[in-house]
Amino acid sequence: MDGILNIDKALGITSMDVVRQVKRITSQRHTGHAGTLDPEAAGVLPICLGQATRLMEYVVDGEKEYLATIRLGVATDTYDSAGQVVDEQDASGVTRSEVEATLASMQGTIQQTPPMFSALKSNGKRLHELARAGIKIEIAPRTVEVLKLDLIKWEPPLVTVTIHCKRGFYVRSLAHDLGQVLGCGAHLAGLRRISTGPFHLDQAVTVEKVKAALDDNTLDSLLFPADYVVLNLNSVMLDTKEEKQIRNGQAVPLSPRTHYTPHLQQCRAYGPDGRFVALVRFNRSVKMWQPFKVFQIGKPSSYSQENPLI
Repeated sequence: MDGILNIDKALGITSMDVVRQVKRITSQRHTGHAGTLDPEAAGVLPICLGQATRLMEYVVDGEKEYLATIRLGVATDTYDSAGQVVDEQDASGVTRSEVEATLASMQGTIQQTPPMFSALKSNGKRLHELARAGIKIEIAPRTVEVLKLDLIKWEPPLVTVTIHCKRGFYVRSLAHDLGQVLGCGAHLAGLRRISTGPFHLDQAVTVEKVKAALDDNTLDSLLFPADYVVLNLNSVMLDTKEEKQIRNGQAVPLSPRTHYTPHLQQCRAYGPDGRFVALVRFNRSVKMWQPFKVFQIGKPSSYSQENPLI
């Protein structure tokens, strides 16, 4: 079973809980999630099966969208509602215009400090393990990119925003930083991931629906093919000889279609029958396409002719 399930993760469970549930339902040994969601967060969580697990980084590196509710006036140690309250202040004087101005300053390429309660590591230890042991360390800020940040609902002390960001952005840190700038403290009260990479909430299904589909022998209808996550790349069609060479790890010229291809450009490669064979990249010094991920997928793909490299 090779493909990706777009799961709508429920509140109160970890991303690994979802992986274990899907693995148990499908009996698929190679299973993994493409981007962690905290237990207090819900929404889109792609689960990769079989050969698709080798493409998880393409989802993790993709852009993400969130719907977040922030509670002004109360700060917690975890920056969300699961933590211990560390400060309470009167936020009644905060105005909508102040919030909007602060959010505007948080857009673009910014520096953000991850929360202490996170899965990041310091000297081999998870930060949340250090935090629970009472050990405090200095966390260096990181460069993150916020493409869009909009206030969509103002019901003080609750603020609801939509966030469109790139990899590495922490919504919990956004909530905390907003409270710090406004001088009243804040924490993340609710979070739902609307999209990650090409996967959207309106396409997502629950784990229960996956189980029902397996019982009805309709699970294939819920599976996105492995190459769905790399449709932004161009594609090339291999002949029989080229496919054999690629599967053996050999470079192929694929000329005259690729004379002006940039160095190291990646491309999807398909066999004559439409099966997704490999990801390849172009080495201009030798004018050859070199495989760097080769797949063993039995079914032809309906995406083999999309974005052809001509």
